[in-house]
Amino acid sequence: MSLLSVENLTASYGSSQALFGVDLSMAEGEVTALMGRNGMGKSTTVKAICRLIRSSGRLNLDGKDLHKLPSYKVARLGVGLVPEGRRCFADLTVRENLIAAARSGEWTLDTVSTLFPRLEERNRQRATSLSGGEQQMLAIGRALMTNPRLLILDEATEGLAPIIRQEIWSAIQRLKKETGMTILLIDKSLSELSAVSDKAVILERGATVWSGAMPALTPEISEKYLGV
Repeated sequence: MSLLSVENLTASYGSSQALFGVDLSMAEGEVTALMGRNGMGKSTTVKAICRLIRSSGRLNLDGKDLHKLPSYKVARLGVGLVPEGRRCFADLTVRENLIAAARSGEWTLDTVSTLFPRLEERNRQRATSLSGGEQQMLAIGRALMTNPRLLILDEATEGLAPIIRQEIWSAIQRLKKETGMTILLIDKSLSELSAVSDKAVILERGATVWSGAMPALTPEISEKYLGV
């Protein structure tokens, strides 16, 4: 059975419909790339999964209907979100950010520091004093501290310097190889997504138009749905 099952998902912002039929399924331990051009519904899909926007259609996590739950209960079920724009608690220290929503499990201050040594070095600094890349590491670490079953990263490398982007991708590779965590990725880098993802789901105009194993994503499909 799928850990996450999404079928015919629709969602609107007021009177403006944004999703018209998203289909997505993820098995335990699978890394899935959610792809599409800008404005095609990727972040809205994430908001629907996390119950940050009203939606309809099938939306199940491990057999539980997420439509019946508020966002904080979805998080307690094991959905960890690294939101677009990082959204760290600016006036809290690195340590305070990490423990703010921590839950018991494999991921602790020590294991997060092993993944991102910079966070240990800046343990007592306020988040607002960190660079953009360090804030992104903090946002990922904060999500991991909830010990999620499903980790969602929405544009985790957007706007970062190349060397920091590589650190983030290396950390994602480690999560896949060493923990078997189920991960949903949104990013613009097809080459990086291809290196870490097991499968891809492509959205166009708020609906799923292609899904399959990452090796089956041919240049022709990529050009049709992802090209500028």
